[in-house]
Amino acid sequence: MLFRQDDLRRIGEGEVTLAFRRWRRPTVKAGGTLRTQVGVLAIESVEVVAENEVTDADARRAGAESREALLSEGRQERPLYRIEFRLAGPDPRIALRERADISPGERAETDARLSRLDAASRHGPWTRKVLSLIAARPGTRAPDLAASLGRETAPFKADVRKLKELGLTESLQIGYRLSPRGRAYYGYSGVARKRSRSR
Repeated sequence: MLFRQDDLRRIGEGEVTLAFRRWRRPTVKAGGTLRTQVGVLAIESVEVVAENEVTDADARRAGAESREALLSEGRQERPLYRIEFRLAGPDPRIALRERADISPGERAETDARLSRLDAASRHGPWTRKVLSLIAARPGTRAPDLAASLGRETAPFKADVRKLKELGLTESLQIGYRLSPRGRAYYGYSGVARKRSRSR
């Protein structure tokens, strides 16, 4: 479930605590969580509602200009879902990527997880290549980074998100950079030295 930037700001301020979506099937469930730029949302309820059940107060809680504006969004033939949520806390990935102190055990675990990603890849080992590329070219557009590896942008960005899940990278307004944790791991793991020797 995606939110507009202004809605995310208002969620962070506690002003928006409700959303309406027209889905074929829900992409979140009651009792689950959703990570966003402003923190983790706890999903409290997800239910199909009729349009006449949506009130003006609901529209305001969802951040819409009006009830009519809210109901006009999305594909009208699909069911209308009412999603109630609350901001449950910060995204744990943020705290993880800010930690530059990596224990030997955490390093070994990161090595193993990157190796598993490489082994599962249809395009061969990629994790160290992408870490090296982001380290060398921070703030570079994703399409340009992908092209330098001869890859399509969408699957490249999906791979970078996997590195972000491990706390190794962070997104910038344009492109990416290694996080403090990523820089600590990158220097320790010998990725930079391997890349240097390969030139």
